[in-house]
Amino acid sequence: MYHKSLPYRVFNIFNTCFLILLAILCIVPLIHVLAVSFSVKSAADANLVSLWPVGFSLEAYKKTMNNPIFLHSIWVSLLRTVIGTGITLLITFLAAYPLSKENSVFKGRNIYSWLFVFSMIFNGGLVPFYMVIQKIGLMDSFWVLVLPGAVNTFLVILMLNFFRGIPQELEEAALIDGAGHFRTLFSIFLPISMPSIATIALFSMVFHWNSWFDGLLYLNNAKDYPLATFLQTVIIGRDMSTMSMDPKEMEAISQTTVRAAQIFIGSAPILIVYPFLQRFFVKGMTLGSVKG
Repeated sequence: MYHKSLPYRVFNIFNTCFLILLAILCIVPLIHVLAVSFSVKSAADANLVSLWPVGFSLEAYKKTMNNPIFLHSIWVSLLRTVIGTGITLLITFLAAYPLSKENSVFKGRNIYSWLFVFSMIFNGGLVPFYMVIQKIGLMDSFWVLVLPGAVNTFLVILMLNFFRGIPQELEEAALIDGAGHFRTLFSIFLPISMPSIATIALFSMVFHWNSWFDGLLYLNNAKDYPLATFLQTVIIGRDMSTMSMDPKEMEAISQTTVRAAQIFIGSAPILIVYPFLQRFFVKGMTLGSVKG
């Protein structure tokens, strides 16, 4: 058997070691940030913290959770992620279903498919896009964080490839029983497409949760920033919330520990959700690539 050969075993050992090293490189920065967030001010400011807290302290988390701007940014990000992911899923379903049909069934299917692919490769640029957002009145509104990225061509392609792998007999049986296309989509296709749905939902959730540039570009009021934009302004600029601290707080808290606490809290939701969707993610990617 090929898996018992020496070259295969050598490759397997090398591949395992490489993946372990890659995993360590990915998790070490997060552990360091967590350690800094639990460290005392003097150790954090002196850059003495590595992978273990120096002088355990919860002051940074207390200060962070008492910051109304930070809490509001979390709410904006949660709302954006839930609504944005829901809209993206709905549009992806409605676009992928007809595009998964053969050209003989859906006339012009190839033209629409190429239009989607063209929009994925080429775009008008940042300035024209900004002007469009301004003209349609989305500036300084919550919907500017959701609607511009509602259609993701890559996710549509993943979904239509999965739909094309579903046996046609299921659809034919539903049509014979009198079901229309919408009933067939929501009652037949989607219930058996959970791995693919979980995959595109995870992609969309990560996009909305980590997106920061659109908030910085289209929102003028910092109080309306989503969490990623808020963290970007805190990390790049100076956290003005520390200016209101009394001398006792300034002795116990540093900007370094507060920033570390904010970064870890901001990354926690995705870290919690991802393990539950990982098995669907891998399966969905595999099934979605069987029939291109």
